Amino acid sequence: MMSKEVARSADADPALFSVDPDSLPSIQLDDLAGESEDQLVARGVAYAREYVRIEHQPTILLKNLAAVVVALRREMGDWRGETQAYRSRVTGLYQSAGIPADSEKSRVRSAVRWHVGNLLRRTLTTRELEREGLLSTSPLERLQDTRAASAVLLQAVKVSAEVEKSTPRTAKKSSKGAGKGKKEEPSASEGSPVKATADHIRLAGVASSIIGQMDSGVITTHMTAGQRAALDSELEAIQKKLAALRRLTRKPAPKR
Repeated sequence: MMSKEVARSADADPALFSVDPDSLPSIQLDDLAGESEDQLVARGVAYAREYVRIEHQPTILLKNLAAVVVALRREMGDWRGETQAYRSRVTGLYQSAGIPADSEKSRVRSAVRWHVGNLLRRTLTTRELEREGLLSTSPLERLQDTRAASAVLLQAVKVSAEVEKSTPRTAKKSSKGAGKGKKEEPSASEGSPVKATADHIRLAGVASSIIGQMDSGVITTHMTAGQRAALDSELEAIQKKLAALRRLTRKPAPKR
């Protein structure tokens, strides 16, 4: 049964949802003129404690609203939320709360959709998600994957720059008075062999991480035959480069 608090909120004046926070009454400096240091500290402690108590309530309320929306989908047999009947019910819900689609408060809907997506992945099995045509990964997981991929790419750029800087290069340098037919002698350019070796190992680790970001489900489920062939060609090129490098790593160390 609906609680009295929920019932009251359903009948609340829609204007309550569009109040400008800056217009809300707040304490003024002059109001504190007569208070002692101890009183001011006590007041500050009370405000801080109240803030800590309520700071997570908006997220909790959004998650609760998402649970209601998912429950509606279950009740109406529409897990994807695509039927006209479902959309009409949800639109009416938001309008009754004073949150029309074109209002500034429409960001509430986006936040709720985020939580709905996460809750659906915790509610439905992988087979049920597949049957409904929904991705098995939640919005949160996809965001984490995106951030992880971005972090790996940023690391790759950083390490690549360090490898370029630390790797000793050989530059052709002509001997003074060298005549025709004389060979030019190589000379080492700036670089640090010790750091270069460490940077190369780091670069290999980053390359492995980048390849590890590839999802087998995307390859097997979402790629066309032509796309898989194109990817296979790229992987073959990578494999050849790796084989060439591994021939070097397997060679005996040179005698010194």
